[in-house]
Amino acid sequence: MRPPLVSIISVNYNQAEATCEMLDSIRAQEYGRVEVIVVDNGSRYDAGGDFRRRFPGLKYIRSEKNLGFAGGNRLGLSLATGDFLFFLNNDAELTEGCIERLVSLFDQVPGLGAASPLICYPAAVGEPARIQYAGMTRVHPLTGRNRVSGHGETDEGQYAVPGETAYAHGAAMMVSREMIDRVGPMSEAFFLYYEELDWCAQMRRAGYSVWVEPRARVIHKESLATGKLGALKTYYLHRNRILFMRRNYNGWRLAVFIIFLMLITVPKNSLLYLFRGERSNLDAFLLGVFWNIFPGQNNAFEMQRKRTDLPPGEARGSYIFNQHST
Repeated sequence: MRPPLVSIISVNYNQAEATCEMLDSIRAQEYGRVEVIVVDNGSRYDAGGDFRRRFPGLKYIRSEKNLGFAGGNRLGLSLATGDFLFFLNNDAELTEGCIERLVSLFDQVPGLGAASPLICYPAAVGEPARIQYAGMTRVHPLTGRNRVSGHGETDEGQYAVPGETAYAHGAAMMVSREMIDRVGPMSEAFFLYYEELDWCAQMRRAGYSVWVEPRARVIHKESLATGKLGALKTYYLHRNRILFMRRNYNGWRLAVFIIFLMLITVPKNSLLYLFRGERSNLDAFLLGVFWNIFPGQNNAFEMQRKRTDLPPGEARGSYIFNQHST
C-alpha cells in the first residue's frame, strides 16, 4: 500500500533565497510522496523559474497582490491534491525524517486534526539549538494571552514524547484533508497573526485534537532576540488578539475579557508606550483596539492592507505569543 500523498504549501514574499533553501531541505527528505506548492504573495520579483529549477515538478502560483498569511496559504490549497497538507514557512528547513514522523502520528492518533513538529532556532556550529516552539497553552479567557512551551530553552531532548497541545504553530503544521473538508481552511479575517490559533480552536470545537510531535523537527530561521515591535505588528497583534477572543469566546467569558481589556490592558499599554516614547506604537495599539469596536473602519493600516504594499517579511505567519504585552 502506497503512503499518503503530502502537499507541502509555502508562501514566498520577497525571499527567494530562503525559499530555495527550504526546497533543498524538502528534496533531502526520504519520504517520497510529496507535491510541493509555492505561492508567490505579490513579490517584486517573480522567482517562479528559479523555484522550478531548484525543485522540478513544483507547482507554482503567483498572486499579484499580498494576500496575507491565510490568503496565500488558501491560494496554495487550491492546487493541493494531497491526503495531508503541510503548511511550511518559506524561512524554515526540514530535518531528517520530519515528514514521515508527522504522517505517522496521524496514523497513531484517531481524530487528529493538526500537528506541528518541534521548532528550533538556527544554531551556530558546535552550539546546541534553542527551542522556539514545543507546544502552546490555551489563550486565557481573562487576559487573552497564552504561553509557548519550551521557548528559548536549550534543546537537550527534554521534549521527546508527542502529545496534545492547544495550538499548532503556523511556521510548520500538518493537517488532514478530512479536517479541512469538514472545518474549512484558515480564516482570512486576520491577515497577519492568530490565524492558526483561531483555526485550531475551530478544529477542537469540531471534535479534532491538535498535537505536537517533537521527534519531527524544523529549523525556523527567525531570530531568538526580539526588539521593539514596529507599528504594523503592534496593530495586527492587538487587533487580532481581540478578534480571536470575539470569535472564540462568548457570553460572560467575552464580557469579562472586554472589561479587563478596557480597565487594565488599554490604560497600562497606553502608559507604557507613552513612557517609552513610542508614539507610533501607541497609535497602532489604540487603532487595533478600536477596529474591533467599529469593524470595517478605514484606518491607515487597513488601507495599507488593501493596497497590499506591506514591507518585506511582514506577511509571514506566527509570532511568539508569550512576548505579548498585557
